[in-house]
Amino acid sequence: MSQSTPELGLPPSPLPPRNEATAEQEIRERADSVATGLGAGGFPSILKVSRQKLKGPHGRVAIVDGCRTPFARAGTELKELDAIDLAGIAAGEAVARCGIDPAEIDAAIFGIVLAPLYAPNLGREVIFRAALPASIPGTTVNLACASSNRAITTGAESILLGEAEVVLAGGAESLSNVPLAFSKPAAERFLALSKARTAGARLRLLAGFRPRHFAPVPPAIAEFSTGRTMGEACEKMAKENGVSRRAQDEIAWMSHQRAAAAQAEGRFAEQIVMVFPPPRYGRGVDRDNGVRGDGSLEALAALKPVFDRRYGTVTAGNSSPITDGGSAVVLASERRARALGRAPLGFVRSYAYTAIPPGGQLLQGPAYAAPLALERAGLKLADIDLVETHEAFAAQALSNLKAMASTKFARAELGRSEPVGEVDLARWNVNGGSIALGHPFGATGARVTLQLLCELRRRGLQHGLITVCAAGGHGFAMVVERE
Repeated sequence: MSQSTPELGLPPSPLPPRNEATAEQEIRERADSVATGLGAGGFPSILKVSRQKLKGPHGRVAIVDGCRTPFARAGTELKELDAIDLAGIAAGEAVARCGIDPAEIDAAIFGIVLAPLYAPNLGREVIFRAALPASIPGTTVNLACASSNRAITTGAESILLGEAEVVLAGGAESLSNVPLAFSKPAAERFLALSKARTAGARLRLLAGFRPRHFAPVPPAIAEFSTGRTMGEACEKMAKENGVSRRAQDEIAWMSHQRAAAAQAEGRFAEQIVMVFPPPRYGRGVDRDNGVRGDGSLEALAALKPVFDRRYGTVTAGNSSPITDGGSAVVLASERRARALGRAPLGFVRSYAYTAIPPGGQLLQGPAYAAPLALERAGLKLADIDLVETHEAFAAQALSNLKAMASTKFARAELGRSEPVGEVDLARWNVNGGSIALGHPFGATGARVTLQLLCELRRRGLQHGLITVCAAGGHGFAMVVERE
């Protein structure tokens, strides 16, 4: 194929060859094709930080135990449960598994993105739904897809400061029950109607309503600052970072295959609490229903692009689905955790949050946060046994993996001479990720944390790295360790 420019009198020029790189080749051989100058750019100083010592008056922060509900595609098995139900189920079971007296819990902190309009403080409502003591203060945080990560680290900070010894943290999302609002003109008319004092005034206001006033306004799915949806932003990243469609489909296929194997071998059983959905409460749900172990690369390759239908590579198959679910963990000071007489799942060794301009590489934040978290932990990527990444999109995951392996990216974006390192896919998302398991926004961060710690324990390994991208150009990374 070629393209010519006859108006300039120039001969046809050949098109560049189509990129057919595998996922491994993208990371190992094509890392330096990742874009620079579109992310943090002039802010390499954020990575010049001394080692973080996360020890409070009573030792390290322990992640004692936790659990999650099954993750179900929106509109399916969990559609009758709202976010409070989902968070409450996970929270109650997490506390029970720890064997801790609920009266000892000092705080509850939960993350959610689309909070119910009738109960915006999920952290407080969880206390009542899980039948925990009403004396426990509850609060809610929102950091998009990293919301329950923010809940966990906020709880950890309270413990490190000596303000608390036990914190319940997690998150939930019910995308089957997205809160809807009315437009501003409709809201103003409804407000005026509620204040009308006479029947005549009410009738005049009612007569002024038009069909358009009853059209709901759904939550925004685009970045407020750019007007670009997350899928459109990821398509932009796929193009700018030179990520092949083949590599994206491989990551998606890998996610489903690994998740299916973990399901079949019962590896998720210890993490999931069975849920009995209303209205009949008759059949228990204990499996994530988005896992497709019988899929194929050929089937994924046949799917049409969603966000750029002509030239795009991001499809429904290599993106995480809209999902319902809840998750929770119990954090405690090392002293209190050891008093329980059981080994905790692990300890928080370090963490980092970063932010980059959302108009550039919206979901590239983990590539900036991971080196910072590793430096604060006093570790290198080679010291990490397993890596757990939130897969918002396969293109996003590959873009970050390429950036971490790229010398060009390290020098231009991080102000470093050497890259973070090449992540071995054999120790990355070993039990599948969000593409297969689903992505209930507020619950994913705690799910990733729990999944990594359980697998470290199962394999008898010590160090793990978590990375999560989030809207607004945010990146999160955390290093966890076992004994």
